[in-house]
Amino acid sequence: MTPDVADRVRDAAGFVFDMDGTIALGDRDSGGHKALPHAIELLDRLKTRGTPYVVFTNGTAKPPADYAASLRNAGFPVDDRQMLTPSSSAANWLARTGIERVRVLGNSGCAAPLVEAGLDVIAPGAKANGVEAVYTGWFREFTFPDLEAACESLWSGARLVTASHVPFFATATGRGIGSSFAINKMLTALTGKRPRVLGKPSRTALDTALSVMGLPAKAATDIVVVGDDSALEMRMANAAGALSIGMATGIMASDADLPERDRPAAMLDDLSPLLEAVSR
Repeated sequence: MTPDVADRVRDAAGFVFDMDGTIALGDRDSGGHKALPHAIELLDRLKTRGTPYVVFTNGTAKPPADYAASLRNAGFPVDDRQMLTPSSSAANWLARTGIERVRVLGNSGCAAPLVEAGLDVIAPGAKANGVEAVYTGWFREFTFPDLEAACESLWSGARLVTASHVPFFATATGRGIGSSFAINKMLTALTGKRPRVLGKPSRTALDTALSVMGLPAKAATDIVVVGDDSALEMRMANAAGALSIGMATGIMASDADLPERDRPAAMLDDLSPLLEAVSR
């Protein structure tokens, strides 16, 4: 990490951390988590300094509060409100857009933020008219009737939106397959509609994180985004002018040949350089 990058880390207005492969590793079924080296100390230091931070996973297997509890059980200083999922930003976008009836291809954890936002959530395979959007997330229970119901909604004019559209995520035992990616591919093939991403790397996701940290949208250039996926955290940070810090502890290789939009400002083997920078 160069001195200029270390200075930006030290003076950052806030931090957005990915979860799996960045500060912790969980299992393929999104169970418990184990902290990666220096992660707990880093967040403890930010808390002591009064620097705002959030943890933004691209997983939607559980409600944000459940992920926060899992991280606390692993020793992390993460409150429920500091934990975000794509459903957090999706709920904000859908409400702001005026969409009320949403078919959720996801489990109860995926749907929870939308329900809390007061949206009319339609079950995956339920018969329903007037569906305005189909939202895809973590859904390993996906069935053929769910596919048919979603296609009927999309053919009738519903928009296709998604939590995530990347094929893999990091786990303690290797890469896991992103269920929303697989579902989106089927829906696009059958309806011709392409999903709008509302989780990372969208600006919607970053703006949601800024809002939770109490920062204005214009503060995007003053924050640090830390993650292990070039197509998610690095792309989101670079598009907004934030400082992108890549981690080789997940699915991104330290020697990867990346396009400029996905290239981190610094690539780290562990979190110790960040801890050192914020401790100065």
